[in-house]
Amino acid sequence: MSRQGPDDFTPRRYEVRHRTTYTYEGADVTACYERGFLGPRPTPTQRVLSNEVHVSPEPDLVSEHTDHFGNRSSYVEVRTPHRVLEVTKTSVLDVEWPEVDLDALDAWTVDAAVAALAEDADPVVHASYLLPSPLVAVDDAVRDYALRVLDPAAPLGQAVVGLTHAIFEDFTYASGVTNVRTTLPELLELRQGVCQDFTHLALGCLRAVGLPARYVSGYLETAPPPGQPRLEGSDASHAWASVMVPGGTWVDLDPTNDHLADSRYVVTAWGRDFRDVSPLKGVVFTEASGSSLDVGVDVVRLPSPDTLG
Repeated sequence: MSRQGPDDFTPRRYEVRHRTTYTYEGADVTACYERGFLGPRPTPTQRVLSNEVHVSPEPDLVSEHTDHFGNRSSYVEVRTPHRVLEVTKTSVLDVEWPEVDLDALDAWTVDAAVAALAEDADPVVHASYLLPSPLVAVDDAVRDYALRVLDPAAPLGQAVVGLTHAIFEDFTYASGVTNVRTTLPELLELRQGVCQDFTHLALGCLRAVGLPARYVSGYLETAPPPGQPRLEGSDASHAWASVMVPGGTWVDLDPTNDHLADSRYVVTAWGRDFRDVSPLKGVVFTEASGSSLDVGVDVVRLPSPDTLG
C-alpha cells in the first residue's frame, strides 16, 4: 500500500473549480433538461463554506433537492437556443479526514463484521449498498476474484487494505479502454481501466462477501511533477469506494492510488454506483450533427483553517 504520512491527515481548506462545456455542431440546442451534482455534500470529513454555480446560457429554472442518498441534487432547464452550454461550479471547503484505526478493525474478521452489520445496521442503508446495482452485478467471476483477494476469515482492517492493494497491483490504469457500460466480468478480462472501474470492482468484491459498500464521487488534490508548474484545469474528478464497518462508520478506500482516503479527498456525492452520482446528465433537443465535451478541474489548497472539530 502507498505510504501516507501524518501531513496527509492535517486539516486544509480547498477551492474546487469544475467547468463542464458541451459544444454542439451544425444546429442549436433548442432546450435541455439536466440533473447533476453542482455542489459538494456536507460530511463528517468536510464543511462546505461556499458554493457558487454559473450556467450559460442563463437557465429558465434551477431547483435543488436532497436525493435518496443524502446528496445535493440540482435540476436545470435551459430553453434558450444555444450551441454551447457551460456549467461552472466553485466550492470552498474545510477538509479533515481521520486516520483509520486498522488495529481496532482487526478485532473483527470479515465474517464477524458481516454478521454484526446484518444484525445492527440500519436495514434500509444496509440493503441499499449490499444488493446488486446496475453497474455492480456480482456474478461467479466477480465472486471468485473477491474470494481470492478478500478472505472472509481475515482480520477486517487487513482485508480492506489487502483488497485496495490487490486491485492496484492486478490492474493497469489506462483511459479509453473502458466506458460507462463496461461490466465487471469484462474488466476482469481486460485488466485495465480507470478509477470508476476499479471502484466498481472494489464494490463488487465487498458486496460479494456481505459487506455493504458505496461509490463515492469527488476530487483528489494532485501535485505536478517536480519542477513543473501547476497547469490550469489539469486536475480531474475522482472516484473511490467506502465500506460499512461495525459501529456505524465507513472506511473509504482508493484502489486507484493504493491507499485509504485522507485529507486530500473532497466528496461530492455517493450512491450505489456511478449512475447514482453522474456529475451531469439529461435530455437535449437538437438537430446538431455532433457534440463535444470539455471538462476542466482545479483543486487548489488555500491557507489552512483550524480543525473541523
